[in-house]
Amino acid sequence: MSKNNTENTPKTDLKKASVGVVGSGSFATAIVKMLVENSETVHWCVRGEYVKESIERRGHNPEYLTAVHFNLKNLKITTDINALVSACDVIVLATPSIYLSNMLDKMTCDCSGKIFVSAIKGVVPKVNDIVAHYLRDEFKIGFKSQAVIAGPCHAEEVAMERLSYLTIATAEDETSAILKQLFESDFIRVRSSKDILGNEYSAILKNIYAIGAGIANGLGYGDNFTAVLVSNAIREMEIFLEAVYEAPRDVNESAYLGDLLVTAYSLFSRNRNLGNLIGKGYTVKSAIQSMNMVAEGYYAANSIYKTSQQKKLNTPIIDTVYRILYEEKNAEKQFKKLTAALD
Repeated sequence: MSKNNTENTPKTDLKKASVGVVGSGSFATAIVKMLVENSETVHWCVRGEYVKESIERRGHNPEYLTAVHFNLKNLKITTDINALVSACDVIVLATPSIYLSNMLDKMTCDCSGKIFVSAIKGVVPKVNDIVAHYLRDEFKIGFKSQAVIAGPCHAEEVAMERLSYLTIATAEDETSAILKQLFESDFIRVRSSKDILGNEYSAILKNIYAIGAGIANGLGYGDNFTAVLVSNAIREMEIFLEAVYEAPRDVNESAYLGDLLVTAYSLFSRNRNLGNLIGKGYTVKSAIQSMNMVAEGYYAANSIYKTSQQKKLNTPIIDTVYRILYEEKNAEKQFKKLTAALD
């Protein structure tokens, strides 16, 4: 494990930045698609030899976004995290949060001077904390060497080249410029932010709220209630963000409200789909097992609920989702109580 102190601003040449992606799920695949628009070579660290060999043989991910085909001349695929980090100036982390520590614990190479970009929207179970803190505390990668990607941006729409939006939060203007040049294209618009921790927490929170929206749908609540739920959720999000990291921000901007809306309403949303199954009567365990993708909101709900309790925050939606997921409370009864608590 590298313990090099990388608190200093990364010394990366804007025109020569080499970039790599860690992860082989749907969003990782979508990010690779974004990056090949602007980079001659994208390094890609996938989770196993089967995925690596399949991409090299057929030009597409065999498991996710299979319709996206890559020119193999643009890719350097590996299963070795150290090979990728050593070769790249910019490293985009796009694995599910539950797998991140397994991957990064293998990292022994020098991380100094590199930019680590988190596209992960969950809590790292090993430390029960957000990715920004995990990188800082475990690998001494300071916030000046980090960035966070927020939406609204579904991988499936990127695959179809539908106009999509990223908000990239950085501490340094130079880093922001590097990342904007790497990611922006005809179908990707990039907005900048300084709110690294706020963007990461909001990306986690919106997944929990999307589970709530899905549960409501599965229980038979309509669009009218969902609108009330989401409008309360953005206010609840603001309360939580101000309590954990006070900073200048407008939660009505797309990185906060926009990402919440698309995750709560879209049929592409895996967190909404998880909630929908639970609302229809599936047990939490059976709902999770029936999905072929990770719903980050499930794992995050435990940590976020405990933080809310510690800070004595008024977060009835978070509390309700937590009780259904972790205390096996009846969803119908919990939502009847929730309706009385919402404005």
